[in-house]
Amino acid sequence: MDEWLRTAADTALRPAFAAKAGPISCRARQPKPFPVPIMAILKIARMGHPVLIQPAQPVADPGAAEIRRLVADMIETMDDAPGIGLAAPQVHVPLRLFVFRVPAERASPGETPSAGVVINPVIEGIGEADVLRWEGCLSIPGLRGAVPRFEQVRYAGVDCDGNPVGGVVGGMHANVVQHEYDHLDGILYPMRIIDFSLFGFAEEMARHPPVTSEDTTDDEDPA
Repeated sequence: MDEWLRTAADTALRPAFAAKAGPISCRARQPKPFPVPIMAILKIARMGHPVLIQPAQPVADPGAAEIRRLVADMIETMDDAPGIGLAAPQVHVPLRLFVFRVPAERASPGETPSAGVVINPVIEGIGEADVLRWEGCLSIPGLRGAVPRFEQVRYAGVDCDGNPVGGVVGGMHANVVQHEYDHLDGILYPMRIIDFSLFGFAEEMARHPPVTSEDTTDDEDPA
């Protein structure tokens, strides 16, 4: 693990507002009541709800029982939708965490399928954000658009056990991380579109494929 990833993961374990709470432990605190049953299918917020356009707050204790339950429910919700990524604000919880799953059939050539949870992430683009990728979103059903993204990113965070996660990634993995990280900052993918001729209802665009002078990567699975 390089120094950037080590430092970033350490930062993810110590959010600013939890500085007085003492060391983080997955078992040190008694679980608090959480208003959803175990393995629930959560309601997904749609574009227009204010939770989607406000910055999310750091997770104070990644190992808390309610966070573990939230993560399990988010994975269940993502798979049910179905999607390849889901951020906590999309299920009306304004916390800085997301889950993702890049299956083999959606991975880029040479890319290893990947999945996980990322809590209190930090991200750094590598190079220029000049690759157009087709994206959809579970919070904006039925629409898709071409969004400029970094081809590679470096990211870091922790899982529910406080273990560092992340690294330098490309392909679909890089795209879903950028898309989900945007949700944590209150950014929806249409806010990044620069050519609105490459944005519309998925069914209409399938019938009338848009013309673009740039190469685009088809990463249309919603996240």
